Amino acid sequence: MLPRIRAPRVPRARRTLAALLLALAVAATPMATASAAAPTAASATTASATATSRGWNDYSCKPSPAHPRPVVLVHGTFGNAIDNWLVLAPYLVNRGYCVYSLDYGQLPGVPVFYGLGPIDESAGQLAAFVDKVLAATGAPEVDLVGHSQGGMMPHHYLKFLGGAAKVNALIGIAPDNHGTTLLGLTKLLPYFPGVEHLLNTNTPALADQVAGSPFLTKLNAGGDTVPGVRYTVIATRYDEVVTPYRTQFLDGPSVRNVLLQDLCPLDLSGHVAIGTVDRIAYHEVANALDPARATPTTCASALG
Repeated sequence: MLPRIRAPRVPRARRTLAALLLALAVAATPMATASAAAPTAASATTASATATSRGWNDYSCKPSPAHPRPVVLVHGTFGNAIDNWLVLAPYLVNRGYCVYSLDYGQLPGVPVFYGLGPIDESAGQLAAFVDKVLAATGAPEVDLVGHSQGGMMPHHYLKFLGGAAKVNALIGIAPDNHGTTLLGLTKLLPYFPGVEHLLNTNTPALADQVAGSPFLTKLNAGGDTVPGVRYTVIATRYDEVVTPYRTQFLDGPSVRNVLLQDLCPLDLSGHVAIGTVDRIAYHEVANALDPARATPTTCASALG
């Protein structure tokens, strides 16, 4: 039997206030609620067309002087290029960024749910996608924003596939930079109905993400970072998937590790919410993308 997710105990008044903040944040972006539904191939196609019409994945977009680098969004395990980013992509587009997202880690015969293939191969898919974005926009570099596996997998691209020359910043939202346990990964299943059977098939990405795996041992040998790239990690104290949450943090130069509750103690987001709907976390993403124009991130950022 799969483990049940238990919410952390918090005072009732604090719970109520946090719920109100999150409700206001979601209400401000109507598409956010769609991310909780199980996607289908048809809905993903429709969402992709809608995203393009809103300026997301629009290859005619040209970066502005204010935001000269396109932003590439990298989804997490069981996610895809649309559903993981129904809130963050429009949030960044509305702030003047050229925004793109990719599907990676597809398994044969498994539609919609991605991020399941060998992570080194997924990094190769990211490399090809970044080249495509750079060619379309004419920009010399991109900024990467990834959730969960999507915040960790790009490290392989940066270290081993020449990505450091093409990436200005990597922003990880709840990234499993030093791995987690398989038990932690199974806690994602309630958020993605219909994928439980995948644990009984060949899912290399799950094995690669287990702490101490050969993939992670090689990835983290010699240090967490590479020269020339700025790193930001945004974690939540209530992460039930990547635990302990401090294992997400990086060591090295040009690193900023952020705990969400240091910015807003009322924010109770767990692993999925911080990457899919949390506008307080997204305000910090915007700060990391443009540190020269950064503004303080507080609980009120949920309304921004």
